[in-house]
Amino acid sequence: MRAVVQTEFGGPEVLSLVHDAPVPEPVPTEVQVRVSHVGVNPVDGKTREGRSVAPLMGGFPMTVGWDVAGTVTALGTGVNRFQVGDRVYGMPRFPRAANGYAEYVTSPSRHLARIPDCLDFATAASIPLPATTAYQIVHDAAQVRSGQKVLVLGAGGIVGSYVVQMARRLGATVIGHATGAKLEQLETLGIDRAIDYAAHEFDDPYLPGGPVRNVDVVVDLIGGQFAARSVPLTRPGGLIVGVPSGQQQELHSAAERSGIRWTDIIVEPDRVALENVSALIADCALHVVPPRVAPLEDTVEIHRQMATGRMPKTVLRVAG
Repeated sequence: MRAVVQTEFGGPEVLSLVHDAPVPEPVPTEVQVRVSHVGVNPVDGKTREGRSVAPLMGGFPMTVGWDVAGTVTALGTGVNRFQVGDRVYGMPRFPRAANGYAEYVTSPSRHLARIPDCLDFATAASIPLPATTAYQIVHDAAQVRSGQKVLVLGAGGIVGSYVVQMARRLGATVIGHATGAKLEQLETLGIDRAIDYAAHEFDDPYLPGGPVRNVDVVVDLIGGQFAARSVPLTRPGGLIVGVPSGQQQELHSAAERSGIRWTDIIVEPDRVALENVSALIADCALHVVPPRVAPLEDTVEIHRQMATGRMPKTVLRVAG
């Protein structure tokens, strides 16, 4: 089968498309999936470089990629959730290797969900990791409730847009910051207050419309100094959820001094979350932006574009 592999860590040039990779066979409780499309996420590039979850990938040769959408082609013993021919999607095995940049993958059956009828494979492949991350932040880590005030730092990204929609659906008042077209997108999603960071800092005490204060939940999708800067805006007993790594020490110290709770989160495969996301999509209650589609042959170029930080959500077309 075709697969994108690497035998060393490094830049996009270490990725190579091969045509003779072995086809994985499902063991008991697993299914085999013929991949139609696979999503490209920032973790793919970090792992390719030797960072992030690279130590968990099992050595070389290595294939990155987790967000797969395709068709069930074989069932391992004991699987009763799917049948051959079912359209499924998910982020199997994360943070261990799923080998998603390939024509076939195997996955524990409970790491996958059926694709809603309203979605094509390409759009489905753009959803699992970011939407599951958002669901686990809003419903599990933060347990957002009606009447709460939620501040989303990095609300203009794909995870942020899902967090905004899910929190608003629960009855929270949502504040987020972005700029340009992403700011306009947040406004179309019905965010309660959008801050243009090209003009104003989110923690500016003289922010037009009044300063942000007494926040119940902060969701930091940026990292660096942002979570620590949100501490003075958060009410005592409030919660800061930090997604990016490398921020904990300063954040934890500042939060502890102010009587604020904190937690970090790493997304994990969660078919319950993904099935709930699927139901929201089927009910037209969750807006999903169709991704850009590129062929698997363009993987190196797509990773080069991803490194700029300005690439739109992209999926790779795997099936011929």
